[in-house]
Amino acid sequence: MDIKFSGSDANGFQFDQNAAPKSKPKRERKPRKSIGSKAGRIAVNTLITLLVGAIYFYVQLPAINLHAEEFYGFALLLCITYCICSLLTSGFQGTGAKGYFTFVKKQCTVPFLVSALLIVTALIGALTSWVVLRAKDYQALLPIENGSFTEEIDEISYDRIPMLDKDSAQKLGDRKLGELADMVSQFEVSADYTQINYHGRPVRATPLRYGDIIKWFNNRSKGLPAYLVIDMVTQNVDVVRLDDGMKYTTAEHFSHNLYRHLRFAYPTYMFEEPVFEIDEEGTPYWVCAKKEKTIGLFGGTDNHGAVLVNAITGESEYYEEPPAWVDHVYSAELIVEQYNYYGQYHNGFWNSIFGQRDVTVTTSGYNYLAGGDDVYLYTGVTSVGGDESNIGFLLSNQRTKETKYYPCAGATEYSAMDSAKGQVQNLRYTATFPLLLNIADQPTYFMALKDASQLVKMYAMVNVSQYQIVATGATVADCEANYRQMLLKNNLISNDQSEIDAPSVDLMSVEGTIAEIRTAVVNGNSIYFLRFAGNDTFTVRMSAAEVAYAPLLNVGDHVCVYFRDGYVTENWIDASDVTLSDGSTQSAPPAEAADSEPDGESPSLEGGQAGDASLLP
Repeated sequence: MDIKFSGSDANGFQFDQNAAPKSKPKRERKPRKSIGSKAGRIAVNTLITLLVGAIYFYVQLPAINLHAEEFYGFALLLCITYCICSLLTSGFQGTGAKGYFTFVKKQCTVPFLVSALLIVTALIGALTSWVVLRAKDYQALLPIENGSFTEEIDEISYDRIPMLDKDSAQKLGDRKLGELADMVSQFEVSADYTQINYHGRPVRATPLRYGDIIKWFNNRSKGLPAYLVIDMVTQNVDVVRLDDGMKYTTAEHFSHNLYRHLRFAYPTYMFEEPVFEIDEEGTPYWVCAKKEKTIGLFGGTDNHGAVLVNAITGESEYYEEPPAWVDHVYSAELIVEQYNYYGQYHNGFWNSIFGQRDVTVTTSGYNYLAGGDDVYLYTGVTSVGGDESNIGFLLSNQRTKETKYYPCAGATEYSAMDSAKGQVQNLRYTATFPLLLNIADQPTYFMALKDASQLVKMYAMVNVSQYQIVATGATVADCEANYRQMLLKNNLISNDQSEIDAPSVDLMSVEGTIAEIRTAVVNGNSIYFLRFAGNDTFTVRMSAAEVAYAPLLNVGDHVCVYFRDGYVTENWIDASDVTLSDGSTQSAPPAEAADSEPDGESPSLEGGQAGDASLLP
């Protein structure tokens, strides 16, 4: 409809019903222009893609390895980045959907092909790793031998049994740091607490960490100044101060961060979580196990050697067979996972779902045992039926992965923990996850009983096959003595097995004249500190619970103090016994330790060190 208006037209407005509406003229679209030449655009696109990739690599640290799942995400990110840059620099040329599609296809052909190849590779790799098709390979990841408990598991002396779990060690570590005025305001204790064998004794070692980012900034030049060693038998906590601080740790930032340091040095390696350990000289290291995928592209996780990183200098080296002092190459989680593959699939995948003949799994907890120079993982084995009994247990060397299965029917660890708590239910103690020990040729669960503050108060032993046989004691020796008497009453052992064999240890000794005595009460125990004449510091510490004669010592007494190898810290020695020079004693030392030198001379320490008290730290 067309409307006409004219001021001089006598007829006024006129409407033309048949006229077509007039349309606005279309504005011509300016053609989009590409940036520079084709070679220049490729260079710009490539530089931006590399910049984005470098930032992502620095932050996320993906392994450049086809077996690493994160590598595919990294590569796809690079392809997407290049495509976006290419479209932007080329001006989004094209008309209509078909035109745009043709343009995008032309500009991104190479990234599309690379992305498609990566996706196909990942799909094929995942298919070839599928446990349904490769169940036989999964069950063969962990070679297992059968063993005999009574023939291969030696009885362990009660003074070598680890009494602390990780939670209790953390409490002691935090308390120790609180005593150090020069450190507590700037540092915290890391949560590592790695159990290792150090000088033949089970200990937990953990580094410090910075309190926050500001404290890191203020202390980063000197590094972390110390680490803690907690003796799992005596519960002593030693702060090992370093001349040069640890500058390569998980608490660092930027290039000194351990993960970044590893990735830049070994860009193609995949690593397990680094483990903090110390060698026999006390040098701190990070043990970084090299992870490999052995089934298809993504399945069959296993470790092959380890990279050792000096926490002070950052020097690193890969060892296909790590040194003997290294205790953790295969993590507990990896060993448990591999056994569960064996237990479920050794009769085929479908048997694990239908029928479940001879299908077994590990129990839901584990612990560590010291054996020789190594640390062994202990965990129980039970059937998949969900019953409350174990059919055996595993011991696996965490350095070599040598694994043995020991048939031993009995209660599960959690049933034993409940039995132990039932003995002291009025005290409301909680039980730690147990260790499995050989006590008089009887498989025995041993556990500590803790109060609400996570401090160890008592100990318990539970017979595996008859978990109603439970013994407790304030000390490990008392607990074992009570347990042996209960075994005797139940006709499980003979009379000659009912007594505890005294631990066979070579004691070292040091003589001196007491110049000063001080006392303190620590966790309810009376502790005595001795300073010998000629020394400016206190060099001997003894507990009245272990050395009954300690409260009777006087200033001026000339004494010979006996101590075990490994009980010397940077501050003092921990005495196991003491004798007066006139021969009157509370408890006689071993014959080999009692053969002292003539008056005025000190017996020699092990390794040729003189026993003069002035030579102690």
